[in-house]
Amino acid sequence: MIMPTETNQLTFSKVPINEGMKSALQKDRGEIIAMVSQSGLKGRGGAGFPTGIKWNLAAAAQDDQKFVVCNADEGEPGTYKDRVILTDYANLVFEGMTIGGYAIGARKGILYLRAEYTYLRSFLEDLLERRRRTGFLGQNVMGKRGFDFDIEIRMGAGAYVCGEETALIESLEGQRGEPRNRPPFPVNTGFMGHPTIVNNVETFAWVTCILVKGADWFRKIGTEKSTGLKLFSVSGDCSFSGVFEFPMGITVAELLERVGGIGAKAVQVGGASGHCVPASEFDRTIAFEDVPTGGSIIVFGPDRDMLAVAKNFMEFFIDESCGQCTPCREGNERLLEGILMLEQGRCSMRYLRELCALGETMQAASKCGLGQSSPNAFLSIVAHFKDEILGRAPVAD
Repeated sequence: MIMPTETNQLTFSKVPINEGMKSALQKDRGEIIAMVSQSGLKGRGGAGFPTGIKWNLAAAAQDDQKFVVCNADEGEPGTYKDRVILTDYANLVFEGMTIGGYAIGARKGILYLRAEYTYLRSFLEDLLERRRRTGFLGQNVMGKRGFDFDIEIRMGAGAYVCGEETALIESLEGQRGEPRNRPPFPVNTGFMGHPTIVNNVETFAWVTCILVKGADWFRKIGTEKSTGLKLFSVSGDCSFSGVFEFPMGITVAELLERVGGIGAKAVQVGGASGHCVPASEFDRTIAFEDVPTGGSIIVFGPDRDMLAVAKNFMEFFIDESCGQCTPCREGNERLLEGILMLEQGRCSMRYLRELCALGETMQAASKCGLGQSSPNAFLSIVAHFKDEILGRAPVAD
């Protein structure tokens, strides 16, 4: 059994503070964006959009005012790797944001911090102040004439939907956190109508590592379409839980061996909005081209009730839906009703097929990622554990 990776053994712990910024400021903006693009880095929040493309679009936008936003609204059930990064490696995140500001021509960065992480705020504010005093934030950063950049912290309001970048921007502007119609996209019309890049905590930290260790170093790890390393928040029925660092493309079986999850009957990859992978498919890879994840891995042992798992996730999504669009607002309620009918042994195969069709409609017609992904767990559990969830005895009247 390979023991779990300790937090202080992560690659982040081996990267000297501010070396990424020193490297970046010796390059022109185009070189930095080209380096990030060459690395193949994709968003570590789960969506997997190429970071270099996003930065290039924002850099090309014609506007005197641009913004860098770090999405630290870590609300996906089972995910806590951003909390570890902000606790132990926040300097790498702030460096990455500063590098992003230099690359796209922004002077202002905002860390949007999850409301439940309020206890981290004073620590992070102190760290920012030290960076200002030492010349790593403020006017003429690190002596680079004309490059002014500073970062402020804004608190979220505890809404899961604000993990979606346009809902996050709405919240930053003082509005209710609801997703915007796209286009236009934030890289053209973001915070206060100005070009904005929104990247995950982990994404910014990897940018700093790439500037220190090189694009080729990152690209040689992982798969062709999913390059580099990734942090995983592992919990559930396993011997070791915590934050692990693995290369992209690791199989579910390999991950379970590392965390002591041998014998599991399923793994939820990607949190409540992810996919439930049964034991028969543990050879699948955790990568954007196969089973993607923002970082959450929940292990289900042989005694877990998979219908109860689906019910728990669906109740969560009903609570967190902003209610803006009908497919999400009404669809999640109908799926939960179907789960309750399954619990009572009152759901026919015909109605179950109708519920699955409803879930597929939600995936296609919902306005944002919440409604598009909320049926995932239900659909995958129905597909792989039909015998288990249909074998309930009818409840007597």
